[in-house]
Amino acid sequence: MSSRKPNMESSIYLGSDGWWHGRVTMGVKNDGKPDRRHRRARTEPEVKRKVKELEDLRSKGRAPKAGRKPTVATWMETYLTDIASLKLRPRSLDDYWSKTRNDIIPGVGAHRLDKLAPEHLERMYRAMLNAGHAPSHVLKVHRILSRALKIAHRRRIIAENVATLVDPPTVDETETNPFTIEEAKAFLEAAARRPTSMRWIVGVGMGFRQGEVLGFRWPYVDLEGEMFHPQWQLQRLTWRHGCKDPHSCGARRHRFDPCPPNCATHKGYKRGCPKPCPKSCTRHASVCPERKDGGLVFTRPKTKKSRNSVPIPPPFIPYLREHKVQQEELRAAAGDQWQEHGALFTRPDGRPLDPRADWEEFKELLAEAGIDDRRLYDGSRHTAGTILNELGVDMVTIMEILRHTQISQTRRYVKGRSHLSKDAMQRMGDTFMPQPEPPTETKTETNASRAARARRRRRVR
Repeated sequence: MSSRKPNMESSIYLGSDGWWHGRVTMGVKNDGKPDRRHRRARTEPEVKRKVKELEDLRSKGRAPKAGRKPTVATWMETYLTDIASLKLRPRSLDDYWSKTRNDIIPGVGAHRLDKLAPEHLERMYRAMLNAGHAPSHVLKVHRILSRALKIAHRRRIIAENVATLVDPPTVDETETNPFTIEEAKAFLEAAARRPTSMRWIVGVGMGFRQGEVLGFRWPYVDLEGEMFHPQWQLQRLTWRHGCKDPHSCGARRHRFDPCPPNCATHKGYKRGCPKPCPKSCTRHASVCPERKDGGLVFTRPKTKKSRNSVPIPPPFIPYLREHKVQQEELRAAAGDQWQEHGALFTRPDGRPLDPRADWEEFKELLAEAGIDDRRLYDGSRHTAGTILNELGVDMVTIMEILRHTQISQTRRYVKGRSHLSKDAMQRMGDTFMPQPEPPTETKTETNASRAARARRRRRVR
């Protein structure tokens, strides 16, 4: 009788080195050779446990691929370069790269994927919170890392996505602070003294996002049909190298040493001194002579719902026509210096408005109108939703105007007003406790009233 073991059966033995060894057949490699995995331990029960874990993964079809696993840093670079770049929009991809370079790689980048544990992520998140990062920032980092690990798990590079075992920080919903009707009027009165007044009328009065307003183009504005067709938005994208050696191209911008205390070079930087470059830095694409895909770019809105047409309020039409005439005068005055982009709101030379300058102008208008500081989103999109609600517009219609995909999202944009709540509770009180009718000047005395007065006199005596 043959002593040969059946196919796929594991082997456990005590080696001459004093260790217990286990050999598990997991299948076949890409080259056709058997995929035999090795586990070892000091004791027989321990090696049996490890062998059993591999056999369970094999039976469930979740066994990771053979070979040494990449580090988190290596896998994140692969994920962002080859996988995420095929699906994410440029701005989102830039944000993923930024959080990977600044948070994920310094935090857990040196760990191998198969050795990454929930405790490593929890310590990284705690360190980020202690360093002053907002919980929303930490939550975004968690989601990016979890997505990358999910792809690694799906491709059987790792046996489990450890990010699913970690509870990220809880994020409180941002308190909105929209304009009241009086504040909105004061803001637009201040904007009326500027050449960009029509930009603010459209932004505040119709609730468009900043990128959508700055990305409006005349071919998508139907003044006869009184409709806006928001098919484009204006975004500032990060430049990318077009050369073959990005590291050498940005050599004159590399800074490998941290700045000294009280650095005078970056004194005016709002975010402080930039971090030192890694040794293999491939950034600084803005100085590349063959740079591409950066600067102010017209891009498509993120969702199909965002491209839905929106009716223009009829009182806006005369002002838009006048704005178009003024733009024609600017084009004629600029002559050959005019750069045609078809934009609705432009600088004197025809270029679209810069989002940074637009944000700074918003802050200046707040100060001129005597309104306390708030976000640009509060002064446009949240304001439009809240005022529409105050005017009695139903929530479904507001959702269509703001082009949200879910009504729950619209409800977060509409803020209740205290005077509306007070008026509603006044009506509620009048329903259950009606006020007594006021007494009249003259009363006609009846037999019943005379008898009642007589009874009261007798009780008094």
